[in-house]
Amino acid sequence: MRAAVADGELSRSAIVSDRARGRHLLTIHGYSDTRITAPTGKCVKSRPFTIGGHRWRIGYYPNGLSSAVEDYVSLSLVLDEDVAVAVKAQFAFCLAGDRDECEEELWQELSLTWSSVKDFASWSGWEHPKFIKSCDLRSSKHLRNDSFIIRCDIIVFHDCRAVDDAAAFVSVPPCDLRKIVCTHRCVLAARSPVFAAELFGPMKEGNVEGVVRVEDIEPDLFKALLHFSYTGALPETSNKKEDEYTVYQHLLVAADRYDMGRLKLICEEKLCNYIEVSTVANILALAEQHRCEGLKKACLEFLTAPNNVRALVATDGFKHLSTSCPSIMVALMAMLRIS
Repeated sequence: MRAAVADGELSRSAIVSDRARGRHLLTIHGYSDTRITAPTGKCVKSRPFTIGGHRWRIGYYPNGLSSAVEDYVSLSLVLDEDVAVAVKAQFAFCLAGDRDECEEELWQELSLTWSSVKDFASWSGWEHPKFIKSCDLRSSKHLRNDSFIIRCDIIVFHDCRAVDDAAAFVSVPPCDLRKIVCTHRCVLAARSPVFAAELFGPMKEGNVEGVVRVEDIEPDLFKALLHFSYTGALPETSNKKEDEYTVYQHLLVAADRYDMGRLKLICEEKLCNYIEVSTVANILALAEQHRCEGLKKACLEFLTAPNNVRALVATDGFKHLSTSCPSIMVALMAMLRIS
């Protein structure tokens, strides 16, 4: 049942929480040498990497971080930046195999033991003293040619926030960045079933080079799609509202074309905030043509206000809507009769 308000319009808001997940692979070359050059308590830090909008480093202790665990390889995760408020995050370490095995992780996630949610202050970290016993590592299949790979998964929890009515119509699922591995083919395959079929499935047709020809899409738009594929987030746009509106429309079409469901829902959510008399016809047509039910409901909700639907009829967009989406016209004519 729709709630009644004095001016005939309905408003909505919501409280949402966000999280971001990513993975870093750290390769240890010359494990035997690191045991000689780094005594107990000595830490060798990885190069910095970014996950969830924050910079991190992994601390590697080949002979343990203290004498109590000198028979173990110890690890730590350090927040490598200055922050005003502690960053809340979970992390997990495990051994990873070679590149082929890493690609298999796209289809079967390794079993991880997650830490509890930790508070990371500036330049601080948390330790994993008993990552693996040294004797067990030496006999492990993961130690090859005196080298092994440490996999670190991180979940960063962002603050709760209030949002406008877009979230009432479109629910964006959590980021699926955990499926991403280190090769470009796997990035595309993880994000898009269409690319997965072209690169790994029956559609590859002997394409051993892993090259996919992409046509009918502007280079800048495809770069934005790749940005999302690697980061799980939309690229920054200009501050001009009309530019953002155009980008979100084109990205939605591309996301539908490549079956990138989460990107499509994010674009739907963004476009909900651009619904007004001058845009509702185009957005409604877009929603109908690309099966965006949440976006379609948001448009129709906007048009439940009598003044809005009458104003729509006077626009050029209404003429386009009547020819491109005749099924929508039935609902709109019913609204006009009621108003």
